Amino acid sequence: MLYHLFEYLNSQFHIPGGGLWNYISFRAILAGSIALICAIIIGKHFIAFMNSRHIYETQRDEKIDHSAASKKNVPTMGGIIIIFSLMISVLLFCKLNSVYTLLMIATTLILGCLGFADDYIKTFKKNKDGIKPIVKLAGQVTVGLLVGLTLRFSPSVVMNEHVERTIENNVIVYHKTPEIKSTRTTIPFVKNHNANYADMFSFLGSNWKYKAGWIFFIILITLVVMGTSNGANLNDGMDGMAAGNSAIMGLGLVVLAYVSSSTFMAEYLKLMYIPGSEELVVFLAAFVGALIGFLWYNFAPAEIFMGDTGSLCIGGIIAVSACIIHKEWLLPILCGVFVMEALSVMIQTRWFRLGKKRGVEQRVWKRSPIHDHFRYSYDEVKKDHPNCTYIFKGEKKGHAETKIVVRFWLVSLLLLAFTILTLKIR
Repeated sequence: MLYHLFEYLNSQFHIPGGGLWNYISFRAILAGSIALICAIIIGKHFIAFMNSRHIYETQRDEKIDHSAASKKNVPTMGGIIIIFSLMISVLLFCKLNSVYTLLMIATTLILGCLGFADDYIKTFKKNKDGIKPIVKLAGQVTVGLLVGLTLRFSPSVVMNEHVERTIENNVIVYHKTPEIKSTRTTIPFVKNHNANYADMFSFLGSNWKYKAGWIFFIILITLVVMGTSNGANLNDGMDGMAAGNSAIMGLGLVVLAYVSSSTFMAEYLKLMYIPGSEELVVFLAAFVGALIGFLWYNFAPAEIFMGDTGSLCIGGIIAVSACIIHKEWLLPILCGVFVMEALSVMIQTRWFRLGKKRGVEQRVWKRSPIHDHFRYSYDEVKKDHPNCTYIFKGEKKGHAETKIVVRFWLVSLLLLAFTILTLKIR
């Protein structure tokens, strides 16, 4: 909104400083700062509102969660704070006619509403199961298809596969390949960084392989959205855990979006150049700011929980932004904490079921997701399940939540650094 206002004023009246709004760094810093401030202000009033009406998270089972007693009477649905703060900043500082801005807004609202419905049923209907899994899956598939079909058919979505730099008359000139729609994506650890999904279907012939490549890409986007949003949901189990890890991942995506939108960086790193993706830099900066502002109230001891309203939305934003800039294969590294959480649940569930078939009660971890494995002592879990055996018993004493959360943040920071390094490692 402000971008369009100052663009008009600068074109008509040439007001001093109007050109600043064309600088991505200027808008990104403002977007992140305003989102952070909004989150702190909105959070204060939202928490007071929820407390005044005694709207708290569905009571946890203390037999399963031994920290439940210390988390009574804490409001949930804190994702509303993140979404409102993010939307205010985006509406102020993003180009609202950008297809990428519109896609990110749609992703935020669809998954935010989906998570809100889940939290509403859990909180007000006192149903701990929330919405049916098939409904949650349908919402995630809808987002994946919306994004994939938009990238395929919108005339505004193009890329330049290569950028080269030459010096002509002592002036640096960038030469780009023609703007096209492409199923190319960035692959880490390979010489030329890029791979084309269409090449997987060369056996279909030159015409059909591109159609098959796009179908594969759209399906992949849907799977990435589902996996990342569910990974963020699983990671949201301790005060400050999901918000902190997601802010770090968001920071990594700011860097990836920036290098994809800059001809200089695209040429230097030999990456594809994606015109218009600079708006993702502004959006993601606001996203990071909103998450940090939310941490003001969410870090231990939490005054509010994120709920599915926040976690599903956060995962979707991370997934969709990576797919837009064709960096989806970097997500397993950048979002390694989410991957670890999801795998720990799948391994635990599968192993337990296999044991049941053999008439044995056995688990891999003391608890899953994996962060709960570090929270509980062996004596605690053995007391609850005396007949169960554990492959990884861990330390005798469980760790404090704050120690686990900070250590997970450090892991995310290391993964962020390694993700950026992959742009040079070949």
